[in-house]
Amino acid sequence: MPRTKTPSARKNASKPAAGDVINLDNYAPAYLTWIANKLSSGASQAYLAAFDVGIESWRVLVLLAIEGSISAQKACGIIGMDKASMSRCFKTMQARGFIELSLDPQDGRARIATLTPAGRAVHDQIRDIAMERERAFLSVLSAAERKVLLDLLRRLHENLPAVEAATRDHFSRHHPHALQRRGPKDSES
Repeated sequence: MPRTKTPSARKNASKPAAGDVINLDNYAPAYLTWIANKLSSGASQAYLAAFDVGIESWRVLVLLAIEGSISAQKACGIIGMDKASMSRCFKTMQARGFIELSLDPQDGRARIATLTPAGRAVHDQIRDIAMERERAFLSVLSAAERKVLLDLLRRLHENLPAVEAATRDHFSRHHPHALQRRGPKDSES
């Protein structure tokens, strides 16, 4: 199986940038972004072609298969989607009969999505493809390496609030006017 070349292994006809640059071969966020983007793109193409379900709807289906019902706000916090995208996703899923929407009895403004049998059925079909994609993705790792990888990813995910705090701190010290215009917000994911 051909490997994707790292940035330093690619031939680049343009001149290197002057000054300090990020070494993408050793920049973890770049790899996480590339992997996530390519996995999402491939999954989206497959799920849209087979089931007319996009990646955002798939993520909500997975969450609802686990939770049964969930508020839009809680789903946003877990998945990392913004409220407008979640609202559009809920509307599309409701129109397709995958979810039912109701108002939260404790907060009449909050909407609660509940998975329908039709939503569960499409989830179950896509789940098989998703699990095969994960198997192929992780096939280059041993069982022990997969366990370590998942542990490391969980720890990195749990550390995201510290990343956002460090970003705010950096901005407050080095770019205070930028924060006044539009500061970075806390991440809930």
